[in-house]
Amino acid sequence: MELPENLNKDSNGYESAEKIILRWDSTASEDARERMIFETDRQEADLYLQAVDEIQRSLSNVSISTSSNAGKNANAVDDQSKVNTTIQIAMARLEDEFRNILITHSSALETDSLFDPSSSSISTPSHHELEEDDTLSNDDSSHHDLLQLQLQHCESSDSSTYRSTSSIREVDLMPSEAICDLQAIAMRMISSGYLRECIQVYGSVRKSAIDSSFRKLGIEKLSIGDVQRLEWEALESKIRRWIRAAKVCVRILFASEKKLCEQIFECVGTDIDDACFMETVKGPAIQLFNFAEAISISRRSPEKLFKILDLHDALMDLLPDIEAVFDSKSSDSIRVQAAEILSRLAEAARGILSEFESAVLREPSRVPVPGGTIHPLTRYVMNYISLISDYKQTLIELVISKPSTGSRYSGDQTTPDMEFAELEGKTPLALHLIWIIVVLQFNLDGKSKHYRDASLAHLFIMNNVHYIVQKVKGSPELREMIGDDYLRKLTGKFRQAATSYQRATWVSVLYCLRDEGLHVSGSFSSGVSKSALRERFKTFNAMFEEVHRTQATWLIPDTQLREELRISISEKLIPAYRSFLGRFRSHIESGRHPENYIKYSVEDLEMAVLDFFEGYPVSQHLRRRSQ
Repeated sequence: MELPENLNKDSNGYESAEKIILRWDSTASEDARERMIFETDRQEADLYLQAVDEIQRSLSNVSISTSSNAGKNANAVDDQSKVNTTIQIAMARLEDEFRNILITHSSALETDSLFDPSSSSISTPSHHELEEDDTLSNDDSSHHDLLQLQLQHCESSDSSTYRSTSSIREVDLMPSEAICDLQAIAMRMISSGYLRECIQVYGSVRKSAIDSSFRKLGIEKLSIGDVQRLEWEALESKIRRWIRAAKVCVRILFASEKKLCEQIFECVGTDIDDACFMETVKGPAIQLFNFAEAISISRRSPEKLFKILDLHDALMDLLPDIEAVFDSKSSDSIRVQAAEILSRLAEAARGILSEFESAVLREPSRVPVPGGTIHPLTRYVMNYISLISDYKQTLIELVISKPSTGSRYSGDQTTPDMEFAELEGKTPLALHLIWIIVVLQFNLDGKSKHYRDASLAHLFIMNNVHYIVQKVKGSPELREMIGDDYLRKLTGKFRQAATSYQRATWVSVLYCLRDEGLHVSGSFSSGVSKSALRERFKTFNAMFEEVHRTQATWLIPDTQLREELRISISEKLIPAYRSFLGRFRSHIESGRHPENYIKYSVEDLEMAVLDFFEGYPVSQHLRRRSQ
């Protein structure tokens, strides 16, 4: 073969380079198949790279010669074919070496755990989260272990049990020697026209490493449909895990992958590092965000609100880092997906709040709760809005419109009225919380009508509104939003209910202790009708015994409220009975069988009142007075 003039000058160099390339041709040599160049001594790797450089120069020279002598020298075409074959062998070998270095250094390090094993929870939960699912996959991944090592190194000095992922923390995923080798190989593959092969190999190996990290973090390969078919109880733990994992993925895993791409490819050519980065992480990033997207478009229900807000807050916190990591034009889709999910989560939260208000208003249960105690709906609603107040900062930004309420002028009997003029200066969120309390009271008023005993209906309202007041007072955030003016209005309502109960129960009982109707007109002996007096004592005894028997089974759960109402009853009943007994005792005791009429002493009544509102039947009759 007659080489072109330029190549003839370096024919010895070309031939030496060709021998090195062919010596490592894995298709022709068993030894070449079993050994890797970059795992032998450094000199052999450098020689191979120099040989590739020589072949590339030869290929360039042959191409120039063939172009200038087109149609004149058939040998030039043969020369180019030979050099092309050699470069193909070299590129195939470099591709294998590239893959081997990536695989070797993607699974070299091992550490104990990404998360602090001494902690029962990885992230700091809201106080309403009663349990944490911290089980991690047992899959081993040294790539992920490298992230663990970095997290341990970067552990914050505060008291948090979670190794800080509050900001981007790039990790050196590979040693510098390996990066230099990969860079050297990539430059030669790309300059020979093997860019696509280089990117594909890189993306394949690194995606496998990311998949391993995902398994460690508990990120499952679930489609949007898969997520939406899961029961909510199962999803709650997955959401907690996703929030923790997303911080690691965006701020450490993806950020470090981007850094590695830049280290290997940035000096090779414009945007090649970004192409490799997106080849590697686009699929995993979509997989990661698909979970949050599925939650954002799932069927709405009240129990989902707080986890949706957790997701919203986590994604809002991550969004600047997502924009920093995925800052190129080719990664627009990732940034857009994250922003759209955030918007849908916000809309879902607003929708759930509105639907919750309607659900409270329409809650249909008609069976009265025994003893007039606190209705389950009251407990649920007040615990719910207490939790809402924990998310005050988020919801103040999300809730921007007033609730849709009734009006006192509308004539709609199925919806309560609420006039905003009385609540000037309140945020839309505060108005929504007040509206929820308004519709709760409206529903409770309806439920109270199912009690046959008016006294019990009043006690029911007193218990429930008192519970509402106590829940508001017990939450500083909720109290601040509700405001003391509205709180005083609520306090007035339960006190009015207590007054109404006392009137409904005790006016008729105390009526027995009046003087009217006992005096005999025109009588100059005693002036008192003993028969009327005996009948009056019998009536009082029967009425009090019935009230005692019945109202001992009624329940006031709040100890202080129960004691206050007993005191209020005693303050009216005991002095009236003592006075009545003092005035008329002698008239009864002077007759036959006085014990049948004066059955109870003042002390007996005082003790009997202590049985009221305990929630269970009295075990025996009222204790009789001492003879």
